[in-house]
Amino acid sequence: MTVFVTGGAGFIGSNYIFYHLAKHPEDRVVCLDKLTYAGNLSTLAPIMNDPRFRFCKVDICDREAIYGLFEEEKPDAVINFAAESHVDRSIENPSIFLETNIIGTSVLMDACRKYGGVRYHQVSTDEVYGDLPLDRPDLFFTEQTPIHTSSPYSSSKAGADLLVMAYCRTYGLPVTISRCSNNYGPYHFPEKLIPLMIINCLHDKPLPVYGRGLNIRDWLYVEDHCKAVDLIVRGGRIGEVYNVGGHNEMRNIDIVRLIVRALGKSEELITYVADRKGHDLRYAIDPTKIHEELGWLPETKFEDGIQKTIRWYLDHPAWWEEIISGEYQNYYRDMYQQRLEDSAAANEVKR
Repeated sequence: MTVFVTGGAGFIGSNYIFYHLAKHPEDRVVCLDKLTYAGNLSTLAPIMNDPRFRFCKVDICDREAIYGLFEEEKPDAVINFAAESHVDRSIENPSIFLETNIIGTSVLMDACRKYGGVRYHQVSTDEVYGDLPLDRPDLFFTEQTPIHTSSPYSSSKAGADLLVMAYCRTYGLPVTISRCSNNYGPYHFPEKLIPLMIINCLHDKPLPVYGRGLNIRDWLYVEDHCKAVDLIVRGGRIGEVYNVGGHNEMRNIDIVRLIVRALGKSEELITYVADRKGHDLRYAIDPTKIHEELGWLPETKFEDGIQKTIRWYLDHPAWWEEIISGEYQNYYRDMYQQRLEDSAAANEVKR
């Protein structure tokens, strides 16, 4: 079959394309990506000449362009990874998140309706559930957990999820949604926690940690996520939501310390900075439903996955050096540098 993968030049989307082409060699994959700051076309270099693959630079909000591609390629399924996804950026400029994450989703689904009820899968996030208390390790997000968002980013994803379910009920569009915990692995954009800490460590730069680093996330190796999405698209029940979690809960500070030790650096690089506005405390997903219905379980233990991830960044410096030499440097300066300077000034006062 022919599958449209939106956001395929980004972190999870590109990993999914690699997985899909290897798992289903009979399929054709068309990647749709606007190539914003987080989209890196060089990531897809290994498959650009593969006859089963096509790249199209397109904005999913561009209805005319999207309809044209549907007419030309006649896809059997659409998997929507395309999203503005960085919480800090959503706090700085919410409108971009509303446009891409909600309007873009509606354009894709309208195209699916117009061209024959094309199978649609929405890749969402556990952040739509809000957060869990740190002192209740027995609590987990299930598919029945009410939506309770904390940021413009998670609100935009929740809005898209509600729209997807409305299209299923109102128009009979064959849809599914997956809500996943934090991913990590190769090709992760350098603004995110794990790659940021790896790269800063390698350059002996300060490691900015929000608050005291006690926030907990449920980490999932990206290939395990890709396997889950593939199973849902091919065997998931229409109109259902599936939570995809790693059962790998880690405090942010413990991950940073692990990376520091793995790279033989000093914990003196760790610098605590002003906490993010509305920072969620803990995410933890119960993946019982996808396990019982589709047989999925995470296969990569965190201690193995994080070592593979660190090794990947050590072995592929050209990939991330190209990124941090461009627009990302400006963003990094605007987002973190002031916090680092404020922290240094506060420490000086204490002395």
